[in-house]
Amino acid sequence: MALPALLNILIAVFIVSSISFVGALFLFLNVKKVENMLYPLVSFAAGTMLAVAFFDLIPKAVEIADGLPVFTFIFSGIVIFFVVEKLLYWYHCHNGRCETHHGINRKGHIQMVKPVAALNLFGDGIHNFLDGAIIAASFLVDTSLGIVTTFAVILHEIPQEIGDFTVLIYSGLSRGKALFFNFLSALTALLGAFVAFFFNEFVQMGEPILLSFAAGGFIYIAAADLIPELHHDQKFPRSLIQLAWFAIGVVVIYLANVYFAV
Repeated sequence: MALPALLNILIAVFIVSSISFVGALFLFLNVKKVENMLYPLVSFAAGTMLAVAFFDLIPKAVEIADGLPVFTFIFSGIVIFFVVEKLLYWYHCHNGRCETHHGINRKGHIQMVKPVAALNLFGDGIHNFLDGAIIAASFLVDTSLGIVTTFAVILHEIPQEIGDFTVLIYSGLSRGKALFFNFLSALTALLGAFVAFFFNEFVQMGEPILLSFAAGGFIYIAAADLIPELHHDQKFPRSLIQLAWFAIGVVVIYLANVYFAV
């Protein structure tokens, strides 16, 4: 029973991880088109990150908290991500002020923002780890439940992976590197699946903390890095486009949680 279940889990998690390649669509566009799409997609990414935090991660953490201080862990996640980003900026700039780490300049050209890329990969890695653990736990209960859960996770992952890939492009990574690192982050789902399969009780104990921490990370990235960057372009038509894409990101995640909750 254990080996067939593990095989089903690995197949399901690999399928979910492959969703990270949705960013491959960007490989067929020239640099100018990618730059033109970047601001709307950064808006979309900010919307999906906040929506995932408030509609998905935090409600799940509260539901299974069993007395644990969820919002303390969320706050801790925000603070830790802030500290980590400060350390990363210092590492790259040495004095904390570096013109090459400001993202998209006012002309729309991409500049290096490596700290944002690292933070996004770290937070998304935790989220993917939890997705893998959830899929594994579902298959251990029942195969049909595992299939339904996998389908629901895929529907959640598609908009989020588009957002994650956009953040990596926004950070200054090339499209090829962004695709590669996004896939590496997605593979943490396999680690989560293995840990849940062999140490299910320990994963259940720590899940509220990990969910809360990931939520804090997503809130920080969206509020501290992505949304302020969008204020650089204050032209009214483009601001409306940004708001529309932000709203689309929120609505897509909200609907996914309403109709395909896991």
